[in-house]
Amino acid sequence: MRLFDIIAILISLSAVFSWVNYRFFKLPTVIGLMLTALIMSLVLQLPLPFFDGLEGQAAKMLSHIDFDETLLHGMLSFLLFAGALHVNLDDLAKQRWVIGILATFGVVGATFIIGGGSYWLFAWLGLDVPLIYCLLFGALISPTDPIAVLGILKSVGAPKTLETKIVGESLFNDGVAVVVFLVLAEIATGDVEVTAVSIATLFMQEAVGGLVFGLAAGSLAFYMLKRVDNYQVEVLITLALVTGGYAVAEHFHLSAPITIVVAGLLIGNHGRQSAMSEQTTEHLDTFWELVDEVLNAVLFVLIGLELLVISLRGDYLLAGVLAIPLILIVRLLSVGLPITVMRRFREFSPGVVRILTWAGLRGGISVALALSLPSGETRDLLVTATYVVVVFSILVQGLSLGPVVRRLAGPKQDSAV
Repeated sequence: MRLFDIIAILISLSAVFSWVNYRFFKLPTVIGLMLTALIMSLVLQLPLPFFDGLEGQAAKMLSHIDFDETLLHGMLSFLLFAGALHVNLDDLAKQRWVIGILATFGVVGATFIIGGGSYWLFAWLGLDVPLIYCLLFGALISPTDPIAVLGILKSVGAPKTLETKIVGESLFNDGVAVVVFLVLAEIATGDVEVTAVSIATLFMQEAVGGLVFGLAAGSLAFYMLKRVDNYQVEVLITLALVTGGYAVAEHFHLSAPITIVVAGLLIGNHGRQSAMSEQTTEHLDTFWELVDEVLNAVLFVLIGLELLVISLRGDYLLAGVLAIPLILIVRLLSVGLPITVMRRFREFSPGVVRILTWAGLRGGISVALALSLPSGETRDLLVTATYVVVVFSILVQGLSLGPVVRRLAGPKQDSAV
């Protein structure tokens, strides 16, 4: 199947599913799209004569799509930049310690606790999974997904300080988790010597290198934007920053997600204030909001359709279901312990731990990382378990996030949350 045919099918399905959701389901866009795609995937698997052959054709199409390549090395750069572009740097700076600790120590701690817990869980179910692959599962499932979080928070109405914490953490813990995942993957494949120095060096190269390169690339784009006043040229500069910056970062083994988030924050704040006219700002915002909406739609349709190609073995599905409470408990610990310590130095509202726990949505990045593992039974198990957790996260947590926030945080207002 030609690439153009695949793109045409995905965009057409996204448009139809968006219409169905808008007319009938009336759910937040990303949830409605994934739910519609899931329903279609389930219907295609029913033994109905008029669906004969359609499941096979759909599965064949999906087999031509390398999900992890498409998301991690394609769509992610655009989605992260579009998200970071609208985050206020001053608001982010006020929450820097909370965001920084949750996005680093929280992710690393959750990786090892989930890894150990899933090792015991899989063994209890009679599934033989090496410890290093359980740690990989912990790394890929620990981060909150910025794409899912940003898509759902738009309709929640959370207080500004709480929204900043959730969005900031999700933007940065994604990059940190990818780095942790890559380090563990290189240990699993034997590509790196397992010593504290080698692991620390690799981590610093990826994370710190990505941050520094993001500042450099963003500064170069800022310099170019400041010296022109033509929105067509300036939109092209941001496109070059996103595509070129991401590609160069990956080439030099730097964290491309961190690079793009840092560059997006710089352009969205300093660039917006000092390098763009009102006309350019309006066109730039409109362009990136459109890119964000279209790619989000395609991504969540793809997540729903992936049901057609994952293994639906009963023990794999059970492993995923049992992993859900484990992951929620670890999320509660990884959020609650740091905030308990920080309460000595700053004020938090009573419901912040429960809200951040429930707002820890998992999404396409977790599925993509699981699909990037080497082929085999272990990969099939981890992909299925990850998929179950992601579907629960988006449908159950995503749909109930609004009521949870309104109940625990009250009306939308700036507070000490």
